[in-house]
Amino acid sequence: MTQRNHFAKAMLAIALAMFTSTAVMAQQDTTAVKSEPTLLRKVVGEKAPDWLKDVSDRIQLHGYAQGGYTYSHKGGADANTFDIKRVLFWANARITDRWSFLFMHDFSSVVQEFYTDFRITKNKALTVRLGQFKNGLSLENPLSPTAMEAIDVYSEGVTYLTGCGSDPLFGVQYGRDLGLSLFGETNNGFLSYEAQLMNGQGINKKDGNNTKDVIARLGLHPGRAFMASQGIDLNFIVTGQIGRGHNVLTDGKTSVYNPTIANGQNYKRNRWTIGVDFKSKFLKAHGEYLEGWDGDAHSWGAYVTGSVPLGTPKVEFVGSYDYFNFNTALGYDQHKAIAGLQYWFFKRCRAQVQYVYKSAYLTGAASDPNTRFIKEGNHAVMCQLQIRFN
Repeated sequence: MTQRNHFAKAMLAIALAMFTSTAVMAQQDTTAVKSEPTLLRKVVGEKAPDWLKDVSDRIQLHGYAQGGYTYSHKGGADANTFDIKRVLFWANARITDRWSFLFMHDFSSVVQEFYTDFRITKNKALTVRLGQFKNGLSLENPLSPTAMEAIDVYSEGVTYLTGCGSDPLFGVQYGRDLGLSLFGETNNGFLSYEAQLMNGQGINKKDGNNTKDVIARLGLHPGRAFMASQGIDLNFIVTGQIGRGHNVLTDGKTSVYNPTIANGQNYKRNRWTIGVDFKSKFLKAHGEYLEGWDGDAHSWGAYVTGSVPLGTPKVEFVGSYDYFNFNTALGYDQHKAIAGLQYWFFKRCRAQVQYVYKSAYLTGAASDPNTRFIKEGNHAVMCQLQIRFN
């Protein structure tokens, strides 16, 4: 048995023991946290029975929708379409001041998240999470699409390496997985950490092999600890993953990026990233370097994305440069550039328009054996409307 498997099983046993004992403690801790009235409480009203008001105070409702229009020119052909990218709704139920449960569903696809949290310490130093949630790999993946500058959301490297959808061996998993997490922050928010033990198979699925994936995330946040009064937020994030993938392709299909891995085969799936995020009144920017290994295939990339207000915080210029090499041995490298504008017309609601240039494209589905990787410029104009509440 490998050393990694020993560590994974030890972490699982310890975390489950902690979760069980703290859940028993939670039954005796029913103190509610005072907060602003939730959306549900406002709907229920003050004349409702006390038990219904108590329930409404403990449930927070959230939701957002993103949709728009895309025109593209690729391989000498034009295409255009209206599309609904996401319609998400989630509820966070606070059982006690330390114990909570979250359920998230995307009405344009599938159930995305369901997990329970228990804060073990009185402060934010240690919380345990069990269920289905976003994996902690990369700076971008844990972030909501409503906070991202690009309409197509994450960088090419993050999308491929975290399982958001472009890797056919892993399938479309929206950067989420089933598993267990221990996380927290200390030193007045200067240091944050997360250790995850995951199936490594994606959402709504049992594990495809007997090896669990280990993901670690470490953050340094000098902005929170020392520069918050100056309106500056600065964060350094390092993440890594050691695991074994299980090829989900069938019927002789292969990945154009990694054609040597057979259907149903288990393979090495390791990654690491280092990134920085900066926010101030005059500039918001983040960038990251990423590397990954899938079997014998090596991939790497880097990106920088940011926005600058144009005279008013409501109107911003958005720009991004993104490079990713899907397979260094095959020379499957791609450059991507984005430029556009966004208008925040109400809190977290905005309208966006962006021009996107890519230096390469696929001639078909990434899992089709006949698909080719073509190094030729292609263009798109994307428009999006985002509506979010709470």
